[in-house]
Amino acid sequence: MRRIAWMLLAALTASLAVFLPGTPATAGTAWDYPEFPYQPTTYSEPFRGQFHFSSQSGWMNDPNGLVYANGEYHFFYQNNPHGLAWDTMHWGHATSPDLVHWTQKPIAMEPGVQPGDLWSGGGVVDTHDTSGLKTGVYDPIVVFSNTDGVSVYYSNDNGQTFQAYDHGAKQITVPAADSRDPKVFWDTDRKRWTMVVWSDQDGNGVSFYTSPDLLHWTFASRYQGSWLFECPDMYPLPLDGDARKQEWVLTSASGEYVVGSFDGTTFHTDWTQPQAMNLGTTYAGGTFYAPETFTNTPDGKIVQMAWQGGNQGSTWTGDATFPVDLGLVSTPDGPRVTRTPIPALSSLASETESWKDRTIGAGSGNLLSSIKADTYEITARFDVSHSTAARFGFDLHARSDGSADSSVVYDTAAQTLRGKPLAPDHGEITLQILVDRGQLEIYADGGLYSLSDNVDFDSAADSQGIRLFATGGNVKLDSATFTRLNTSWGTGESTLASDVAGPWHAAGGQWTDTGGGKQGTATGNGFYLSAGSGADAVYQGDITLDTAQAGGLTFRAGADGTGYTANIDADGVVKLWRPGKDIAVYSTPISKGRAYHLKVRTDGPRIRVWLDNGADPVIDATDSAYTSGRYGVNVFNGQATVQNLNTGTAGLTAFPAGRWTPHSGTWTVTPQGLHGSSSQDGFYLSDRTGTDFTYQGDLSVTNGTATGLTFRAGADGVGYTATIDTNGVVKLWRPGKDIAVHDASIVEGRTYHLKVQADGPRIRVWLDNGADPVIDATDDAYGSGFFGVNAYAGNTVAQNLAIS
Repeated sequence: MRRIAWMLLAALTASLAVFLPGTPATAGTAWDYPEFPYQPTTYSEPFRGQFHFSSQSGWMNDPNGLVYANGEYHFFYQNNPHGLAWDTMHWGHATSPDLVHWTQKPIAMEPGVQPGDLWSGGGVVDTHDTSGLKTGVYDPIVVFSNTDGVSVYYSNDNGQTFQAYDHGAKQITVPAADSRDPKVFWDTDRKRWTMVVWSDQDGNGVSFYTSPDLLHWTFASRYQGSWLFECPDMYPLPLDGDARKQEWVLTSASGEYVVGSFDGTTFHTDWTQPQAMNLGTTYAGGTFYAPETFTNTPDGKIVQMAWQGGNQGSTWTGDATFPVDLGLVSTPDGPRVTRTPIPALSSLASETESWKDRTIGAGSGNLLSSIKADTYEITARFDVSHSTAARFGFDLHARSDGSADSSVVYDTAAQTLRGKPLAPDHGEITLQILVDRGQLEIYADGGLYSLSDNVDFDSAADSQGIRLFATGGNVKLDSATFTRLNTSWGTGESTLASDVAGPWHAAGGQWTDTGGGKQGTATGNGFYLSAGSGADAVYQGDITLDTAQAGGLTFRAGADGTGYTANIDADGVVKLWRPGKDIAVYSTPISKGRAYHLKVRTDGPRIRVWLDNGADPVIDATDSAYTSGRYGVNVFNGQATVQNLNTGTAGLTAFPAGRWTPHSGTWTVTPQGLHGSSSQDGFYLSDRTGTDFTYQGDLSVTNGTATGLTFRAGADGVGYTATIDTNGVVKLWRPGKDIAVHDASIVEGRTYHLKVQADGPRIRVWLDNGADPVIDATDDAYGSGFFGVNAYAGNTVAQNLAIS
C-alpha cells in the first residue's frame, strides 16, 4: 500500500484502539531473535475467530509468503506485534498441518535483524535447490520482500529463522518508480522461476522477471492496468477442471482479476475490465484485501487466504479469511473464478442436523428454533422457480426480541443475495454460510458468489439463535444442514521445541508460551505432559529456574504426572524422584536464571541422569516402580522455563569432559548442537584444559555477528578465541587485541569448520579443512587454560567439538 495510505490507515486504527502495554513498535536485535512478543491468550475473547486465523496479539494485515514446506503449511503475514495499529512491519508466522488448525510461531523476520522494509511479498520452496542456498536436511523456504527493489531472505530450518541473501547488500531487481509486493512462482513449462511485482511506473501495473535460481533475475515484460494496484498474484487454473485447458489468472490487492495466457515472458488477455472475486469491502482495512495463494501445495490445488482488516478485539487487530480452493469455470460471460472453502473445514464439525423438503413461509415457524450456536456452518438449497416469497434467508445470532446481529437475505425480485447479484441456477439458490465470532463468509452458485465480512457477533447465550424465514409468501427448502464447528486453536506448541508427540496438556500449574520456551508456574508440583510415551529411551531438555524451587524432566508418567522426575533444585541438588521417594540425589550448585541441560537414559529399572553435557552420569540408580509412560516436564513451587525436549541421543557432540559452565549469554542444547545467544561476548566453557593441542569444531552464526572456539581461557572466558565473523573475516583475538585477521566470506546460517593448533606461542587456524592455515601467528599472553565456545552479538550453533 502507498505510504500515505498506510499512514492514514494507521491513524484511523489508532483512533479506534490503543497500543498494547509494554514496548512500542521497534526494531529487534539479532542476539534475541526470533522473539515471541505475543500476549498469552485462550483465543476465547469476544469477536475472536474460532476457525479464522488471527495473530495471537498485535496488528496483522497482508498474508505473505504462503507455502507448504517440509510437511506443513506456513502462513506468514504483515505484523506489528507490539501494537494494535500498523507500524514497523514484521513478518508474523503460523503453521498448520491442514490449513485449519493454526499454531502461532515466533516472529519470522523483524527489522533490525533482517535488512530492508519487510513489507508484503511472496514465498516459494526451493525443492531442487536451484538457488544453492540449502545447507541442511530441509528444503529452503525462500521469501521476497522490501520496497523499491526486491530482496531475498531464506530459511534452512523450516521457517524458524531467516537470513538475508548477501546480507541484504544488493536487491535482486529494482523496478522503476515505486515498487513492492513481489510474488514468485515456478513456471513448470519453462522450468524456471517467474516473479510478478507491482510498481507505478507510468501508472499501476506489474513487471515480470524470470530466473533459473531465484537469485539472478531478467526483466521479461510489463502489464499495465489502472485497476492493478499492489499485492499482485498470478497462477494457472484448469478451465472446468480440464488440465488441457489451462488459463492464467492475474489478481490485484482488491481481489479484482483478469483471465488470460502466459507464454513464460508476457501475460496476454482480451479482457477490457477486471472481475471481482469477492463481494466484500475490498479496500485496505476492509473485509477482503491482499489475497495470496499458497505455493508448493501437496495436491497441486490453488489455495487462497486474504486479509480481513475489519475485525478487532482487545489485544488484536485483523484476521484472515478462511482458506478456499480456487477454480475456473465457463459461464455465458466467459471464464470466472470460483472460491469454495477447503474440505478440511469438516475436521471441526461436531453436532449436525439436517432437513429436507420443507416449505418456509409465514405460518411454517422457525425450522431452526431449537438450535443455539456460536460458530457453525449452514448449507441450504432453495427452489425459487415457484417461490412466492419476496425475501427469504437466515437471521444469525438472533434474539427473542426479533433482533439479530446479521442476516443473509435473498431478494427474489432483484435476484440479489445480501444486496449482490445472484441469479438462480436452474431455478435454485444454493448457499454455504460460515459463522464465526467476528467473521461471516457466504458462498453461493458453486463458489462464483463469495462474500467475506466482519461481524461482531454477540456470543451471549441469549444471542445464539438462528432464524430461517420467508416474507411475502413461501419458498421451498429442498435441503439444509446445520453443523456446529469447534475451535481450531490449541492443538500445537508455539515456542516449545520438541520431537515428542503432542498434543501436550497441563496436569497442575499454568503453562505459557515465551520466547525461551514453555514457562510453567505452580504452587507445589505442576506437570506439562505430552501424548508421547516410552519405556527405554534417552530423554533430554533444558531447564531454567526462574523463581521456582525446582524443575525437571518427567518420564514414564501417567496422565496426571505420576511417574519419575529428574530435576534440578535450587537447594543445590540434582534429584531423581517419584511420588513418595527420593531415589537418588547429587549435590552441586544450582543457580536461578540460567539454563541447565538434563539428559535421562532408562534401561529397564536402571535410570541414569547427566548434567550439562558431562561425559559421565551424575546419577546412576535403579527403581522398578514404573516401566513405561508419558514424557513431560515438571515445575515445583514457582516459575521455570523448559525447552528443547527431545528423545534420542542427538545433541552436542563434543570431547569427553565434566560439566560445562556458561559465562554470560544463554546456552541451550538442540538436536543440531549447542545453541548460544549473547548480546556481547558470551562463553560456554568445559572443565578440560590444555597447553599444546589441536582443537576443532563446526560453527555457524544463525543471525548476528560471530562465534568461535575459545582456548587457554580462564573460568570467565578470558583467553584466546578463533572466530568466524559475518563481517567477512576469520579472526584470532584475545581481550584487548586482534592478533590476526583473515578475509573470508562468512554467511549467516552456513556451517564452517574451524581448526586451531597451538604450539607454545605459535597459533594456527584452518578454515573448512583447507590444506594451509588462514592464520599463522604468535602470542604468549596465555600458556594454558580451558576449552570452550564463544558467541558474540548473535545466535550461534556449535557442534562436533574435538581435541587431540
